[in-house]
Amino acid sequence: MDNIDQLVMLRKQGFYCSQILMLQGMEMMGKENPDLVRAMHGLAGGLGFSGELCGALTGGASLLGLYAGKGTAEQREDPRLDFMIMDLVKWFKAEYGETFGGVRCEEILAGNPQHQTTRCPLMVTGVLQKVKELLIENGFELTGLEE
Repeated sequence: MDNIDQLVMLRKQGFYCSQILMLQGMEMMGKENPDLVRAMHGLAGGLGFSGELCGALTGGASLLGLYAGKGTAEQREDPRLDFMIMDLVKWFKAEYGETFGGVRCEEILAGNPQHQTTRCPLMVTGVLQKVKELLIENGFELTGLEE
């Protein structure tokens, strides 16, 4: 199953952009975590369907955090994380923000529900690819193990 088919299947199962990104990222790592997927629902629809910051962007930032964020008291913060997120935001603004009128769900969808079936899959696929590129460029293995 290719990425678009998987994205469509996950959306039909009721998952949203932020959740789909996390599910795909965890699949790359060979992990499952329903609690994390459930938490990602809070980012859906622009932060709880408030129309704010796009779930594809916040989901991508969260996926970078899954790879590079601090998860236990013993772990050290990875200084590459903030730079990767800044690169993702800059890229997202140029790639989609300029084209769709902003980075907020409300701006991207522009009151047209049809945009959910055209713009959202495009952005989720693009963000996943960009996250993969950023991780590889910064020495992370997509399986979750550092090089």
